[in-house]
Amino acid sequence: MKIKSLLWVLVIVLTISNAVIWVSILQGAKDPVLKVSFLNVGQGDAIFIESPSGIQLLVDSGPNLSVLRALGKEMSFFDRSIDAILATHPDADHIGGFPEILKRYKVGNVLLTSNESQTPVFLAYRSEILNEGAPSKELLRGNIVDLGAGVFLEILFPDRNLSGADPNTSSVVARLVYGETSFLLTGDSPIKIENFLSLIDGTNLKAGVLKVGHHGSRTSSSKAFLSAVSPEYAVISAGCNNRYGHPHKEVVANLSEIESEILSTCESGTIRFESDGKVVVLK
Repeated sequence: MKIKSLLWVLVIVLTISNAVIWVSILQGAKDPVLKVSFLNVGQGDAIFIESPSGIQLLVDSGPNLSVLRALGKEMSFFDRSIDAILATHPDADHIGGFPEILKRYKVGNVLLTSNESQTPVFLAYRSEILNEGAPSKELLRGNIVDLGAGVFLEILFPDRNLSGADPNTSSVVARLVYGETSFLLTGDSPIKIENFLSLIDGTNLKAGVLKVGHHGSRTSSSKAFLSAVSPEYAVISAGCNNRYGHPHKEVVANLSEIESEILSTCESGTIRFESDGKVVVLK
């Protein structure tokens, strides 16, 4: 009986060891594509990015804990770390999930703007950053965030310290680039900032995918800006039947006019793209 028991123990140990080895192999075998997922977090923004190198970046975190459920569908169960998080600005619908993410995941780097807030959610977010002990970096125009394998995030705005400014005006605007493909991420940036960027960047704003500013509010997405970006896909991250009436019919009309395919997290749930550096594919 003792020998049989030992044999069973050995079989169980070998089975578990084999499973662990295969999990490690599967985790290490990254697809040679850039993955960008606009997470379904209701009325808010959260964008999960994973480069072909395996480096992960979470841009914003939605208004609440719904980001945890959404992330669970994008990341391996065994993956408990995120290389970097980026808060485009301090509004609750963009940072509400970060305090819990900082508690549950090992975060390597914290990227942010100079704009702060005294709201309870921002104070909780700042407290968890201190608890995590991850290095923080304030982003300014011209900064490049290297995500490996030729993928990088180019910061277009802010171009100066915006402490005390309107939160939306201080939003980080960034262009995610991989080879010949790009994604333009705009936070809640208003039309006056769009006009500024259109003036100084012009057709360099062009991107295959646009994260539509301010959830489709009419305070963003001017015709001139949309014409400069000329996106094939326009993603609107907003909750169904939200009290703001997002997306505004004028924004939808402007996007239709430039023949962008309009995608909404309300209608489609999480919206996933993959890029091989040559073309962007909606998954």
